[in-house]
Amino acid sequence: MDRERVSTGTEWESTVGYSRAVRVGDRIEVAGTTATDESGAVVAPGDAFEQTRVAIETIESALTEVDGGLADVVRTRMFVTDVDDWQDVGRAHGEAFGDVRPATTLVEVSGLVDPEMLVEVEAVAVVDD
Repeated sequence: MDRERVSTGTEWESTVGYSRAVRVGDRIEVAGTTATDESGAVVAPGDAFEQTRVAIETIESALTEVDGGLADVVRTRMFVTDVDDWQDVGRAHGEAFGDVRPATTLVEVSGLVDPEMLVEVEAVAVVDD
């Protein structure tokens, strides 16, 4: 089984033992993704829409590295620290995916790794093998 990995180069990948994305055959799994910049700082504290937009942009970049794209996404999962942000998160998701309309789940969690993080997004894509 061939496995292609996408790395963002953060210290956490080797410490925790994960990849931003993994492609095996026609399937690409993208790890939970938050809105951080190259230095690991949280982008747009307090803004659930912008954090979702940035997280999906990071997901798109990872998919592109293994010959996929947002059009190939069949499932997303969104974890929010305040379910009252669902409309902002949903709007950003809808703007990114449009007619792709992947199956999705949104759940409230008690917290993410950094208290400034409001949303984390996972994605699964299926591409031509």
